[in-house]
Amino acid sequence: MSKLKVGFGFDVHQMKEGHPFIMGGVQLEHHSGAFGHSDADVIVHAICDALLGAANMRDIGYHFSNKDERWRGISSLILLQHVIGLLKEKGWAVGNIDAMICLEAPKINPHVPAMKANIAQAAGIDEEDISIKATTNEQMGFIGRGEGVVAYAVCLIEKA
Repeated sequence: MSKLKVGFGFDVHQMKEGHPFIMGGVQLEHHSGAFGHSDADVIVHAICDALLGAANMRDIGYHFSNKDERWRGISSLILLQHVIGLLKEKGWAVGNIDAMICLEAPKINPHVPAMKANIAQAAGIDEEDISIKATTNEQMGFIGRGEGVVAYAVCLIEKA
């Protein structure tokens, strides 16, 4: 009999004019981008937190402190690879990932296939086991004003 666990992740980053916008390992064309210590890839950060939470291994900030220069500007896909390694050490395998991005612009749908391919490669799972969706905040709040971007993720992990 296998053991299943579910994890939830959340991430938010401020948008800054003229900054690159990386989402799911894809650079999006936009006048501003998410700003952070790493590449500020909110969807990958939310996925990392969901996976770590499911395995009861704390959170992304614990493993990749924004005070540690090793992580400055790093691709979040590398962080995801590291998280997958931590899970494997404990005998966990990823079942599936379901993620949601909330922002007003740019449109995410054209980039979903590339994002899924990047995340699947980094996580060592099939693209069919990853769902990426996007929504707006109906022009309300900091997301509606384009001041920030948010991502949520849920994952299932399994131990044989």
